[in-house]
Amino acid sequence: MILKEKMTTYQAALEAEMRTLFHADGSEMPEPFYGMMQYHMGWVDAGFAPDSVYAGKQIRPILTLLTCAAAGGDWRKALPAAASLEIMHNFSLVHDDIEDGSPTRRGRETVWKVWGNAQAINVGDAMFATAQLAMTRLIDVGVSAEIVVTALRRLNETCIELTQGQCADMQFETRDDVTTDEYLAMIRGKTAVLIGLACELGALIAGADATTVSHYARYGIELGLAFQVIDDILGVWGDEGKIGKSAESDILTKKKTLPILYGLAHSPALQSHFEQSANTPNFVADAVKHLDSAGAKAFAEATASRYSEEAIGHLQAAQPQGDAASALDELTVLLLRRQM
Repeated sequence: MILKEKMTTYQAALEAEMRTLFHADGSEMPEPFYGMMQYHMGWVDAGFAPDSVYAGKQIRPILTLLTCAAAGGDWRKALPAAASLEIMHNFSLVHDDIEDGSPTRRGRETVWKVWGNAQAINVGDAMFATAQLAMTRLIDVGVSAEIVVTALRRLNETCIELTQGQCADMQFETRDDVTTDEYLAMIRGKTAVLIGLACELGALIAGADATTVSHYARYGIELGLAFQVIDDILGVWGDEGKIGKSAESDILTKKKTLPILYGLAHSPALQSHFEQSANTPNFVADAVKHLDSAGAKAFAEATASRYSEEAIGHLQAAQPQGDAASALDELTVLLLRRQM
């Protein structure tokens, strides 16, 4: 598979770029300031000894490098931008863990759980600044100052949207009147815009024209929206053996996902059911029946299909070229055709 080969090459180069930024050459044990950041990235343990924790597929930076190559550029020139986006994403995770009170991430304790909220906030702040510095390294690989300034502006505009999405998500926790439109606007900010920026920057650095850059940006946004809605569907109707997580937790926690919000808006029976304790016998099975009766799954699937079609349409309009285009097609299929 072309995608697998590309990802292997890209991830190795990406990690080397990020390790430089986090002073993580492995020659000596890091001081606590950088050690805590390296811990979150999965490179050291809580005692700052070398470690290796799986940090995900790093889809955002991979998209940056693929779109740069597919738009006719040298993917190596996009490495600083790819690193910047991955660090920005991880900054948001450090702060999200504090805000959500999440004790674990990637199978081990979160930064705040190990070192406390104050240090974790500082870690997130430092990673935010590092993401900015990472982007400026585009100058060092020959990217024009005009593009670098544009990239920095778009990075910060997107960070504002990202934090607006997080703000809305936290507000939703105390509201019983969240609409599906509000939810879709929230996931656009919290999830989709950073994926859109990843694709936009790749094309921008490649020197693509404004129309092509716009198509890549829209591809990423629609891809992110479709991915999240599909995740919501799998959170209720997915096969746990295939998706690798519980298909009951969204209902047990009464999480405000797209199908659940649609069901609550169209099923008084589900509203009444959700007023009960989640420990009630057959709580999950009965909730699924109410969701099915309300047409929640069909609505969510239609929404995911609409976003998927939009994503594919914009990718085709961007006219990607070469092996990177084939890899983008593979990645799009993997993300949009999970076990629905």
